[in-house]
Amino acid sequence: MKRPLLERIYLAIIVVIFAGIVIHAPLSVGFGVLFPDAALLIKSWKELLMVALIPLAVILVTRRRLWRELLSDWVFRIIVGYTLLHIILVAVLYQGIVATVAGLAIDLRYVLFFGLVYILVRSVPQYRALLLKVAAVGAAVVVGFASLQLFLPADILSSIGYGRDTIAPYLTVDKNPDYVRVNSTLRGPNPLGAYAGIVLALLAAVVITKGRQFTRKYAIGLGILALCSAIALWISYSRSALVAAVVAAGIVCAATIMRRLSRKTWIILSVIVCALAGGLIAGQNSSFVSNVLLHENPEGGSVVSSNDDHIDSLETGVERLLRQPIGGGVGSTGSASLHGDSPIIIENQYLFIAHETGWVGLALFLVLFGLVMVRLWQRRADWLALGVFASGIGLALIGLLLPVWVDDTVAIIWWGLAAIAISKKDNL
Repeated sequence: MKRPLLERIYLAIIVVIFAGIVIHAPLSVGFGVLFPDAALLIKSWKELLMVALIPLAVILVTRRRLWRELLSDWVFRIIVGYTLLHIILVAVLYQGIVATVAGLAIDLRYVLFFGLVYILVRSVPQYRALLLKVAAVGAAVVVGFASLQLFLPADILSSIGYGRDTIAPYLTVDKNPDYVRVNSTLRGPNPLGAYAGIVLALLAAVVITKGRQFTRKYAIGLGILALCSAIALWISYSRSALVAAVVAAGIVCAATIMRRLSRKTWIILSVIVCALAGGLIAGQNSSFVSNVLLHENPEGGSVVSSNDDHIDSLETGVERLLRQPIGGGVGSTGSASLHGDSPIIIENQYLFIAHETGWVGLALFLVLFGLVMVRLWQRRADWLALGVFASGIGLALIGLLLPVWVDDTVAIIWWGLAAIAISKKDNL
């Protein structure tokens, strides 16, 4: 059946965003080097496409008669309230045109994408399968290239414009050259680790819930994807992402198979966990533990460890939270603030939001995220909902140490998948 032109255009744009976001970093850097005067515009391609989709979404909702449903849904009510709060704060605490536009894009793009994807899949449920295939191909590209970087020169991305003025082609653990942290096609090692954790949680969910239904060829493909995801997670050397992935996998298991385990199996698992913990304690002075897990190698090249940076950022964020109940304004934090007069970096997602939009903004975001997570948990019989829920818990933990939703790829992919997972009619 041939779909109306409007739906096909809408789908095409969503697919372009969903597919393009995983290679956004190399594309924006490469074309930004070729056309430096348009670098900022090039980086904004996805936000521009989302804005262009808004009138199409209005028409689609009107044709499908979804207005009553959306207006009565607290998830969409809070999205509208969160957006209006940003607009009000722009007028009250104006940060300048560039910082404000950048701040609006960073703060709102993933909730906007969530709404756009929800409307599409709710209107045409058949598109769910296509979007999941696009996401799977994107995952293969990201973790596959990360695995290849084990065998490529560390600065391979320098050839397309990566460098001091764009994105570092690679990082190291506290400037120790023995521990190279790769980017893959994302903006840095930490986003790569978070993204790999999402993929692993989804793979765990689909294998546990549907494993016996797979053909051998499909199972081999999933195995390769899982191996590459584990490699990507490991060589990102992101401690928060590693913890998040373990937690996410544990949640998937707890929600599916753990309740069926025997007492003997539980005892064996407990012994293994205790042995691992004991091994880490015994080897705390080893090169691996001190560098990879603790980031506190006294022989490393960094004068100030990343642990100190996290603590300083946390103290600054808490101090600003208590002093600024209405926040510092949209565009006052992170990369957007670099375009303003008082740049500040806050390495905590919740303090980041509070600095941008104050106590009310933080409360609205927490309620929104909580409602989405509740919806996902209610649909946990579906592998997608379970995997997205588990990875969401992991990402929430990462947010305690890093502004995880600031990264465009991680944020757009997770919120897009969440919209796909909860958009079925039996969800409401």
